[in-house]
Amino acid sequence: MAMRRIVARSQRSICKDIWPTNEAAGQMPNGWLGWPDGKSFALVLTHDVEGSHGLEKSRQLMELEKKLGFRSSFNFVPEGNYRVSRELREELIQNHFEVGVHDLKHDGKLCWDQEAFPENARSINHYLKEWNASGFRSAFMLHNRESLHHLEIQYDASTFDTDPFEPEPESANTIFPFWVSHPNGGGYVELPYTLPQDSTLFIVLRETSPDIWTKKLDWIAERGGLALVNVHPDYLGFGKNGLGVSEYPAAWYEKFLQHVALNYQDAYWNALPREVAGWYKKECLPAAGSRTGNVCDRRETRDITAGFSVANISG
Repeated sequence: MAMRRIVARSQRSICKDIWPTNEAAGQMPNGWLGWPDGKSFALVLTHDVEGSHGLEKSRQLMELEKKLGFRSSFNFVPEGNYRVSRELREELIQNHFEVGVHDLKHDGKLCWDQEAFPENARSINHYLKEWNASGFRSAFMLHNRESLHHLEIQYDASTFDTDPFEPEPESANTIFPFWVSHPNGGGYVELPYTLPQDSTLFIVLRETSPDIWTKKLDWIAERGGLALVNVHPDYLGFGKNGLGVSEYPAAWYEKFLQHVALNYQDAYWNALPREVAGWYKKECLPAAGSRTGNVCDRRETRDITAGFSVANISG
């Protein structure tokens, strides 16, 4: 971890013009219709539960958000080092939260072997159906969009507007959702995360406040974009007896949510990922069942961090 932090500091200096804010990503897509009910921007809270410690803290995280009036999506690893119970999944859904699928085993191998991917996809599709889930996020934010067409998903959330600290740092270069079409028809909505991951901020870069989150959120709100964050319960510290080695105070996340509630009140749409994807597919794609175009057209993505990569501890 010490070496990773040293490399990350260097990386941060090199990429200071594109992280945490890349001005090019803030451009509104052609034909953008705006968010539902005239909201200024969308706020989407997501959580990747990587291990058993994260699973144990999922209810605490849900209660924290409920207390402040927010909803979120919890992405669980189907065949990792823990098993999520039906009771927890149902409890989340009954409280108007969402459940998604996070990779398959979270071992970093899912996207490496393209010949094995169709078989892995069948397993992922099984869990999508069993959990009544409509969204997916890969481990370590590996994002082969063509392979994901094997998945029966409404949306993917494995990309980002800008994040040079990921193993695959190529950027979606937009703070808006976009459509990924299949050559044979159909496709899925891509929801890039646009606020830095908590693990990057607090574990790797060792930030001591949510200031980067709040400043980036303000920037996104000004441009009417999608503010999507990935907070891992694995790294949240709720205990009264100090923090673990790889934990940061849950109060920092709470402070961020309080900033949103206090400064934006009714200006944001706190939506679940599946709600954003469903709305986008209905309102931003051509009518009459055609899914070959996109009236909310975005710019072409481009690799703005080619050659620069720092492995993250999460994803």
